[in-house]
Amino acid sequence: MKRHLSSTRVTGALISAALFVASIQAVVAAPPSGVKNVVLVHGAFADGSGWEAVTNILTKDGYNVAVVQHPETSYAEDIKFAKAVIDRMGGPVVLVGHSYGGAVITEAGNDPNVAALVYIAAFALDVGESCAAIEKGLPPASQGIKATSDGYFYIDPAVFHADFAGDVPAERAAFMAVSQVLISADSFTSVVKTPAWKSKPTWYMVATEDRSINPDQERMMAKRAKAKTVEVKSSHVAYISHPKESARLIEQAAISAGAGK
Repeated sequence: MKRHLSSTRVTGALISAALFVASIQAVVAAPPSGVKNVVLVHGAFADGSGWEAVTNILTKDGYNVAVVQHPETSYAEDIKFAKAVIDRMGGPVVLVGHSYGGAVITEAGNDPNVAALVYIAAFALDVGESCAAIEKGLPPASQGIKATSDGYFYIDPAVFHADFAGDVPAERAAFMAVSQVLISADSFTSVVKTPAWKSKPTWYMVATEDRSINPDQERMMAKRAKAKTVEVKSSHVAYISHPKESARLIEQAAISAGAGK
């Protein structure tokens, strides 16, 4: 004798299953708490494509991400590019900078829409400081930066992997070396006038194996900025070699800034 489930029981089971699936989807698609916009600023000798892995993580977690493609032709021009992207976000943002990008966000971060700053192995400069000047106090291990005859700097490809991206696969580092974006002397030597970290909540990631910025200098800059600081065993390009840790720090800043902390 065959047994048949009643239509009521079947319908109830289907509804329960549908509600369960919907609840899972709601959790996955739940918008992030706190600030929902993130603007990423690349450093010298690079472009915005290096932020791809971080962007993918943040986007998956529900954040609205924009990457600034500033030209590194002058400090003022780079700040202008960053501020234009901030303004297009249409609301509060977490502004993130790597390396020279830290100098850019230090001034661009004064935009009223910037709710928090995150420095990834970056220059958190004070009044009157430039990237070039501050490195004289605590020189980096690398001596591979070369000047061109028309006022730009590049990293000698022979030392690019070891000094800039030591924990990135050799093939990728080789391409980064030949595709590097030269930075202008103006960008590298112009001084900061109004550091945003003096008025905005700040986070900092120290790359302990950094050969492009002295890790002790990173610690000094983080300390004086009263930044919430983490350290990772990484080369200079921590945002590439440690995207999960970088994204986690950015999300912490977004949540905290959104809570008004």
